[in-house]
Amino acid sequence: MVDSSDDDSEYRTISRYRDRIIEGPILRTLMWLGIPPMLNQLVTIAYNVADAYWLSSYSELSVVAPRQTRPILMLFQALLNALNAANLSIVSQYIGGRSFKEATYEASRFMTASIVSGLSLCLLLLTLREYIFTVILSTPEEMLGYVIDYSGIISIDIFLNYIVLTYTTLLQALGDTRRPAFINIVAVTVNIILDPFLVLGIGPFPRLGVIGAALTDVIGKIISMSAMAYIFMKSYPEFKLKLTKDINVEWVCTVMRIGLPILATGSMNGFAFLLQLRIVNMLGVLAAAAYAIGFIIMDIADAALWGLTGATAVMIGQNIGAGEERRAREVALKSALVIFLSVAVGAAILYPIRWNLADVFADNTEIIEETSLFLQIVLPSLSFFGLFQVALSAGRGSGHTVIPTLIGVLRLWVLRILLGFILAFNMGMGSFGVWLSLALSNFIGGGLSLAWIKYGRWTKAVVRSKRIVKPIG
Repeated sequence: MVDSSDDDSEYRTISRYRDRIIEGPILRTLMWLGIPPMLNQLVTIAYNVADAYWLSSYSELSVVAPRQTRPILMLFQALLNALNAANLSIVSQYIGGRSFKEATYEASRFMTASIVSGLSLCLLLLTLREYIFTVILSTPEEMLGYVIDYSGIISIDIFLNYIVLTYTTLLQALGDTRRPAFINIVAVTVNIILDPFLVLGIGPFPRLGVIGAALTDVIGKIISMSAMAYIFMKSYPEFKLKLTKDINVEWVCTVMRIGLPILATGSMNGFAFLLQLRIVNMLGVLAAAAYAIGFIIMDIADAALWGLTGATAVMIGQNIGAGEERRAREVALKSALVIFLSVAVGAAILYPIRWNLADVFADNTEIIEETSLFLQIVLPSLSFFGLFQVALSAGRGSGHTVIPTLIGVLRLWVLRILLGFILAFNMGMGSFGVWLSLALSNFIGGGLSLAWIKYGRWTKAVVRSKRIVKPIG
């Protein structure tokens, strides 16, 4: 008999999810957790593709606005990723150890930190966007107006995204991946429906172009935030989320120990992508357009990646919290195999039709040719990028994030930025050199990640649960 202040009957919904994740067949549980967010990602990709198509119909160069803004969003989202890495590790491990009250306390702390951080960064982007795109990124003048307009609205999306992703992470830590995915599917479907009306000005709607595209993102986040708040109130009334002042030094130190490598990775990734985009912009409008269109198409190939990596982190976190270290490593290895093969199949399907896909988003033959070259070089490396993402998930779930961070530094700063600049300018290879450095970063980063997943010492828990008890019967 184990003494504990946590009453399992009060937390029976959370406990039921936990038992399935700890004891269920690994691949079946991975699919149970991963398929809903994977479907969510497919719908999101469908929206991004549709968004790019309508923007290209509005103006061929306006299609670059989301991609030009992406590195800034990555940089500003670095803190959110760090908070949610710690959030997932701590909450899922408390749940794995049946310390449910502690899990609820932690959730309120993370929600409070996310709201304050998101609002601050929203105001920062709104204030500094003109300086960022003119001075730092050197966005080509032909595209600059579109980018400034788009980023002004999307700054609101940053604040809302902090709240939405914190809700999503908490639900994933509970093992509830289906409803967040369904909610986002509904929200993105609304975006897809509204997009042509707001971008092109169909019917009574004004012709807003990139502003309309950004507004649909904001509307989708409002829908997601409202629905997830309702889920917590109705389905997890014992899991009370509230703003709190109970953020002490011990909590900050724990979060920093887990999240600081992720914050460092996110910040370095953001700055690296800023520099990478600046290098691309220095090569001119053709390279900038091909870069934007190429990544839209590659997102189709790695659609399976994002849902399954999130499920991997949840399973690893809860299994480590339950003392199942060997099973946690088995989860990571099987996830790596499934994701590698899934992304490889997607890339193989898109590779022979890359010209036709580029033709959907551009009329200029030179842009289409450059996009086809980009895809020809980078698509074969995508499955290795999937291995790197599995390593990041193992780090998030276990709380051991240093090694994936170092691999990320090598991928971006040494291979993509330094090598890319040398190949493009010092060796005179132009855009081909930049695209080649992207592919090499995926191949090398993926190989190192697989070695760490198999042999690394990352299966030790970062929190001490009050008890670890296997269910009876």
